Amino acid sequence: MFSISTLQSTAQNNVSSWLTKADRSVLFAKQTAVLKFSSEQNKNPTIFVNDKETYQPIDGFGYTLTGGSAQHIIKMSAPARATLLKELFATDGNNIGVSYIRLSIGASDLNEKVFSYNDLPEGETDLQQAKFDLGLDKADVIPVMKEILAINPKIKILGSPWSPPLWMKTTYDARGGILKPEFYEVYAKYLVKYVQEMKKEGITIDAITVQNEPLHPGNNPSLLMVAPDQAIFVKKNLGPAFEKAGLKTKIIIYDHNADRPDYPISILDDPEAKKYIDGSAFHLYGGKIEALTDVHNAHPDKNIYFSEQMVVEEPGSSTINIINPVKRLIIGATRNWSRNVLEWNLAADLENKPFTDRGGCPTCQGAVTIDKDKVSRNLAYYSVAHASKFVRPGSVRIASNEPSGLSNVAFKTPDGKKVLIVANTGSTNTTFNISYNGKIISTTLEKGSVSTYIW
Repeated sequence: MFSISTLQSTAQNNVSSWLTKADRSVLFAKQTAVLKFSSEQNKNPTIFVNDKETYQPIDGFGYTLTGGSAQHIIKMSAPARATLLKELFATDGNNIGVSYIRLSIGASDLNEKVFSYNDLPEGETDLQQAKFDLGLDKADVIPVMKEILAINPKIKILGSPWSPPLWMKTTYDARGGILKPEFYEVYAKYLVKYVQEMKKEGITIDAITVQNEPLHPGNNPSLLMVAPDQAIFVKKNLGPAFEKAGLKTKIIIYDHNADRPDYPISILDDPEAKKYIDGSAFHLYGGKIEALTDVHNAHPDKNIYFSEQMVVEEPGSSTINIINPVKRLIIGATRNWSRNVLEWNLAADLENKPFTDRGGCPTCQGAVTIDKDKVSRNLAYYSVAHASKFVRPGSVRIASNEPSGLSNVAFKTPDGKKVLIVANTGSTNTTFNISYNGKIISTTLEKGSVSTYIW
């Protein structure tokens, strides 16, 4: 008769895996073959996993629930919507367990039209935010978030503004412009009000970024906010306002490309600003993912987040370039200290709508494409799934080496499991070993394919 310890030891020797092949013949599917650790040795390239060496904790993986995403989801029939949201946010069966969501504070460029929560005619002001109203979000974003929270009450939510209300800006235009210094305090009240009003709806905002893409004022909506201005706003207005209101919502700076690590570093170099800041957020439309480590090294006491990247595939393609987002984002960001990875848009229609005019994004494909009640899954869906289902919040990154052509990252989950995500970025099918605690398994991964191993 087996003892409990024997059964546990046997379970730990068994490795399950989920696979996506580049030729689309397998798309995030659990494999029937169970791999077993053994003491046999060979000369295959080897990934050594060491859970004695730990790095940053993980908050989760997911997408931005844009206004456009919510608009499509809320229009589905109730049964179809429930089925989709369970698939995305539950963890059992084949559900993918998305654990982190980003919301736009007001409109993003993937809304049907631009709005804020305090729109006034030019020349009018509302210094006390008496007219603040979550408005258009009440029709789609908020009800969809409530259904998501019913599935996963602990999901982390990040809010990001694309633009303040137009009357606070140097130009009465959603695109570009600068936040007028005389409205810094008022805008801080606006952001406090957002957190408070969402809380009244049962939605807890875990963190906000100060400004989405502060160095990209050409989008619709957008705002130019250079680093010295962001530092002043955080230390003189936003930080004190959050503190006075007793908010536990984290303040995250930058929220733009990895080509300007000097932006967050310069703000964190200011001790008055730094005391209010939880960390820095990044996109990867420019620069190298290793820049996140540069920011971590400059201020190792502050967190790193990855808050946006558009991931697109050619509709109807016979192949799926799964290794690209997995290597660059899922593996790349977490190996460079990020606590999360958010790809961009959760859902769009067949024409990637809606998006704003004069600067919106007509190529921003959703992780899922929604056509009435019909749902199709795209590259962003599969790339996030390889991490979100298994690397649950509270996991910690652990050490692993990277043999040539075998990009990978490893984690230890809160329940003690080990998760290894491997992308075969080489030019051939590769047989390799996974080594843990002196034992190995040998497995083969086709070129261009991704597998997640769990034990």
